[in-house]
Amino acid sequence: MIIEKISTKKVSEMVAEEIERLIEKGAFEPGEKLPSVRELCESLGVGRSAVRDAITTLSGRGIVHVKQGEGTYISEFDPSKLFNQRLMLPSSKDIIELFQVRKILETGIAEKAAIHRSMEDLQKMEECLLKQSVNNWESDLHFHLAMARSTGNEILIQFMQFISDATKKSMMDFHHYIQQNSSTVDKIQQQHQQIYEAIKNKESVHAHRLMKEHLNFVEEELLESHVLQERKGP
Repeated sequence: MIIEKISTKKVSEMVAEEIERLIEKGAFEPGEKLPSVRELCESLGVGRSAVRDAITTLSGRGIVHVKQGEGTYISEFDPSKLFNQRLMLPSSKDIIELFQVRKILETGIAEKAAIHRSMEDLQKMEECLLKQSVNNWESDLHFHLAMARSTGNEILIQFMQFISDATKKSMMDFHHYIQQNSSTVDKIQQQHQQIYEAIKNKESVHAHRLMKEHLNFVEEELLESHVLQERKGP
Protein backbone atom coordinates (compact mmCIF):
# COMPACT_ATOMS: atom_id res chain seq x y z
CA MET A 1 0.00 0.00 0.00
CA ILE A 2 1.32 3.45 -0.98
CA ILE A 3 0.83 6.11 1.65
CA GLU A 4 1.01 9.67 0.36
CA LYS A 5 2.62 12.35 2.45
CA ILE A 6 0.31 14.92 4.00
CA SER A 7 1.20 18.34 2.70
CA THR A 8 1.65 21.05 5.28
CA LYS A 9 0.85 24.65 4.52
CA LYS A 10 2.50 27.68 5.98
CA VAL A 11 0.27 29.91 8.06
CA SER A 12 0.90 32.73 5.58
CA GLU A 13 -0.44 30.56 2.72
CA MET A 14 -3.63 29.86 4.64
CA VAL A 15 -4.00 33.57 5.41
CA ALA A 16 -3.56 34.42 1.71
CA GLU A 17 -6.20 31.83 0.77
CA GLU A 18 -8.63 33.21 3.35
CA ILE A 19 -8.19 36.81 2.17
CA GLU A 20 -8.65 35.68 -1.44
CA ARG A 21 -11.79 33.76 -0.44
CA LEU A 22 -13.21 36.88 1.22
CA ILE A 23 -12.50 38.92 -1.92
CA GLU A 24 -14.21 36.31 -4.12
CA LYS A 25 -17.26 36.34 -1.81
CA GLY A 26 -17.50 40.11 -2.16
CA ALA A 27 -16.47 41.00 1.39
CA PHE A 28 -14.06 43.50 -0.19
CA GLU A 29 -14.75 45.43 -3.40
CA PRO A 30 -12.16 46.28 -6.10
CA GLY A 31 -10.35 49.46 -5.09
CA GLU A 32 -11.32 49.04 -1.43
CA LYS A 33 -8.69 49.20 1.28
CA LEU A 34 -7.99 46.04 3.26
CA PRO A 35 -8.10 46.18 7.07
CA SER A 36 -4.74 47.02 8.65
CA VAL A 37 -2.19 44.31 9.44
CA ARG A 38 -3.11 44.58 13.12
CA GLU A 39 -6.82 44.18 12.39
CA LEU A 40 -6.20 41.18 10.14
CA CYS A 41 -4.03 39.60 12.82
CA GLU A 42 -6.83 39.95 15.35
CA SER A 43 -9.55 38.73 12.96
CA LEU A 44 -7.59 35.71 11.74
CA GLY A 45 -5.79 34.91 14.97
CA VAL A 46 -2.32 34.89 13.45
CA GLY A 47 0.93 36.81 13.81
CA ARG A 48 2.04 39.90 11.90
CA SER A 49 4.68 38.06 9.85
CA ALA A 50 2.05 35.64 8.50
CA VAL A 51 -0.20 38.52 7.41
CA ARG A 52 2.68 40.46 5.84
CA ASP A 53 3.87 37.38 3.93
CA ALA A 54 0.30 36.72 2.76
CA ILE A 55 -0.02 40.29 1.47
CA THR A 56 3.31 39.94 -0.35
CA THR A 57 2.03 36.75 -2.01
CA LEU A 58 -1.28 38.34 -3.04
CA SER A 59 0.52 41.44 -4.30
CA GLY A 60 2.82 39.29 -6.45
CA ARG A 61 -0.25 37.68 -8.01
CA GLY A 62 -1.83 41.06 -8.72
CA ILE A 63 -4.78 40.50 -6.39
CA VAL A 64 -3.85 43.40 -4.11
CA HIS A 65 -1.44 46.31 -4.35
CA VAL A 66 0.35 48.14 -1.57
CA LYS A 67 0.51 51.92 -1.43
CA GLN A 68 3.40 53.05 0.72
CA GLY A 69 2.18 54.94 3.77
CA GLU A 70 -1.47 54.25 2.96
CA GLY A 71 -2.14 50.54 3.15
CA THR A 72 -3.18 47.59 0.99
CA TYR A 73 -5.92 47.87 -1.63
CA ILE A 74 -7.88 45.31 -3.65
CA SER A 75 -6.71 45.50 -7.26
CA GLU A 76 -9.24 46.63 -9.84
CA PHE A 77 -9.71 44.85 -13.16
CA ASP A 78 -7.19 46.14 -15.71
CA PRO A 79 -7.67 44.85 -19.29
CA SER A 80 -4.24 46.18 -20.31
CA LYS A 81 -2.64 43.44 -18.19
CA LEU A 82 -4.54 40.55 -19.77
CA PHE A 83 -2.03 39.97 -22.54
CA ASN A 84 1.29 40.96 -20.98
CA GLN A 85 3.06 37.84 -22.21
CA ARG A 86 4.70 38.21 -25.61
CA LEU A 87 5.44 35.39 -28.05
CA MET A 88 8.95 36.52 -28.89
CA LEU A 89 9.71 33.75 -31.40
CA PRO A 90 6.42 32.23 -32.57
CA SER A 91 6.71 29.15 -34.77
CA SER A 92 4.83 28.65 -38.04
CA LYS A 93 2.19 26.72 -36.10
CA ASP A 94 1.83 29.63 -33.67
CA ILE A 95 1.42 32.11 -36.53
CA ILE A 96 -1.24 29.98 -38.24
CA GLU A 97 -3.19 29.54 -35.01
CA LEU A 98 -2.95 33.24 -34.15
CA PHE A 99 -4.23 34.10 -37.62
CA GLN A 100 -7.18 31.75 -37.11
CA VAL A 101 -7.97 33.58 -33.88
CA ARG A 102 -7.64 36.86 -35.74
CA LYS A 103 -10.20 35.72 -38.34
CA ILE A 104 -12.73 34.98 -35.60
CA LEU A 105 -11.96 38.19 -33.73
CA GLU A 106 -11.69 40.75 -36.52
CA THR A 107 -14.91 39.91 -38.31
CA GLY A 108 -16.70 40.83 -35.09
CA ILE A 109 -14.52 43.91 -34.67
CA ALA A 110 -15.45 45.15 -38.16
CA GLU A 111 -19.14 44.61 -37.39
CA LYS A 112 -18.91 46.38 -34.03
CA ALA A 113 -16.81 49.21 -35.52
CA ALA A 114 -19.57 49.93 -38.05
CA ILE A 115 -21.97 50.45 -35.16
CA HIS A 116 -19.80 52.42 -32.74
CA ARG A 117 -17.26 54.33 -34.88
CA SER A 118 -16.96 58.08 -34.46
CA MET A 119 -15.91 60.67 -37.02
CA GLU A 120 -12.49 60.75 -35.34
CA ASP A 121 -12.19 56.97 -35.75
CA LEU A 122 -13.04 57.25 -39.45
CA GLN A 123 -10.43 59.96 -39.89
CA LYS A 124 -7.73 57.76 -38.34
CA MET A 125 -8.68 54.82 -40.56
CA GLU A 126 -8.70 57.04 -43.63
CA GLU A 127 -5.23 58.38 -42.77
CA CYS A 128 -3.94 54.79 -42.65
CA LEU A 129 -5.44 54.05 -46.06
CA LEU A 130 -3.81 57.12 -47.59
CA LYS A 131 -0.39 55.91 -46.40
CA GLN A 132 -0.74 52.36 -47.75
CA SER A 133 1.38 52.91 -50.83
CA VAL A 134 4.16 54.59 -48.81
CA ASN A 135 4.51 52.26 -45.83
CA ASN A 136 2.53 49.17 -46.67
CA TRP A 137 2.85 46.86 -43.67
CA GLU A 138 2.78 49.62 -41.05
CA SER A 139 -0.29 51.35 -42.46
CA ASP A 140 -1.97 47.93 -42.73
CA LEU A 141 -1.26 47.27 -39.05
CA HIS A 142 -2.46 50.71 -37.96
CA PHE A 143 -5.64 50.40 -40.04
CA HIS A 144 -6.62 47.18 -38.28
CA LEU A 145 -5.73 48.58 -34.85
CA ALA A 146 -7.69 51.78 -35.56
CA MET A 147 -10.68 49.59 -36.34
CA ALA A 148 -10.29 47.76 -33.03
CA ARG A 149 -10.03 51.05 -31.12
CA SER A 150 -13.21 52.31 -32.74
CA THR A 151 -15.19 49.57 -30.97
CA GLY A 152 -14.43 51.18 -27.60
CA ASN A 153 -13.88 47.70 -26.13
CA GLU A 154 -10.58 47.69 -24.21
CA ILE A 155 -10.29 43.90 -24.13
CA LEU A 156 -10.72 43.63 -27.90
CA ILE A 157 -8.11 46.36 -28.36
CA GLN A 158 -5.59 44.61 -26.09
CA PHE A 159 -6.24 41.25 -27.75
CA MET A 160 -5.64 42.73 -31.21
CA GLN A 161 -2.47 44.45 -29.99
CA PHE A 162 -1.22 41.15 -28.56
CA ILE A 163 -1.81 39.28 -31.84
CA SER A 164 -0.25 42.12 -33.84
CA ASP A 165 2.86 42.16 -31.64
CA ALA A 166 3.23 38.38 -31.82
CA THR A 167 2.90 38.21 -35.62
CA LYS A 168 4.70 41.46 -36.45
CA LYS A 169 7.85 39.91 -37.94
CA SER A 170 5.89 37.46 -40.10
CA MET A 171 3.55 40.15 -41.40
CA MET A 172 6.50 42.42 -42.22
CA ASP A 173 8.09 39.56 -44.18
CA PHE A 174 4.75 38.83 -45.86
CA HIS A 175 4.34 42.43 -47.02
CA HIS A 176 7.89 42.42 -48.33
CA TYR A 177 7.12 39.19 -50.20
CA ILE A 178 3.91 40.45 -51.88
CA GLN A 179 5.66 43.55 -53.22
CA GLN A 180 6.71 41.25 -56.05
CA ASN A 181 3.07 40.91 -57.05
CA SER A 182 1.34 44.26 -57.57
CA SER A 183 -2.06 42.63 -58.15
CA THR A 184 -1.98 41.13 -54.63
CA VAL A 185 -1.02 44.48 -53.11
CA ASP A 186 -3.76 46.25 -55.08
CA LYS A 187 -6.38 43.71 -54.01
CA ILE A 188 -5.49 44.04 -50.31
CA GLN A 189 -5.66 47.83 -50.53
CA GLN A 190 -8.98 47.61 -52.37
CA GLN A 191 -10.35 45.29 -49.67
CA HIS A 192 -9.26 47.74 -46.97
CA GLN A 193 -11.08 50.54 -48.78
CA GLN A 194 -14.26 48.47 -49.07
CA ILE A 195 -14.16 47.57 -45.37
CA TYR A 196 -13.67 51.24 -44.51
CA GLU A 197 -16.64 52.28 -46.67
CA ALA A 198 -18.88 49.68 -44.99
CA ILE A 199 -17.84 50.93 -41.54
CA LYS A 200 -18.32 54.54 -42.62
CA ASN A 201 -21.83 53.75 -43.90
CA LYS A 202 -22.67 51.81 -40.71
CA GLU A 203 -23.23 48.60 -42.70
CA SER A 204 -22.27 46.19 -39.94
CA VAL A 205 -23.25 42.91 -41.65
CA HIS A 206 -21.50 43.98 -44.86
CA ALA A 207 -18.38 44.98 -42.90
CA HIS A 208 -18.36 41.53 -41.25
CA ARG A 209 -18.56 39.78 -44.62
CA LEU A 210 -15.90 41.96 -46.24
CA MET A 211 -13.48 41.42 -43.36
CA LYS A 212 -14.00 37.65 -43.59
CA GLU A 213 -13.23 37.72 -47.33
CA HIS A 214 -10.17 39.91 -46.73
CA LEU A 215 -8.66 37.70 -44.03
CA ASN A 216 -9.38 34.52 -46.01
CA PHE A 217 -7.51 36.03 -48.96
CA VAL A 218 -4.55 37.14 -46.82
CA GLU A 219 -4.39 33.72 -45.15
CA GLU A 220 -4.26 31.96 -48.53
CA GLU A 221 -1.49 34.26 -49.73
CA LEU A 222 0.41 33.86 -46.47
CA LEU A 223 0.29 30.06 -46.64
CA GLU A 224 1.50 30.11 -50.25
CA SER A 225 4.39 32.45 -49.48
CA HIS A 226 7.84 31.40 -48.26
CA VAL A 227 7.37 33.30 -44.99
CA LEU A 228 6.03 30.46 -42.84
CA GLN A 229 8.26 27.82 -44.43
CA GLU A 230 11.28 29.75 -43.21
CA ARG A 231 10.06 29.95 -39.63
CA LYS A 232 10.84 26.99 -37.43
CA GLY A 233 9.54 26.34 -33.97
CA PRO A 234 11.80 26.67 -30.94
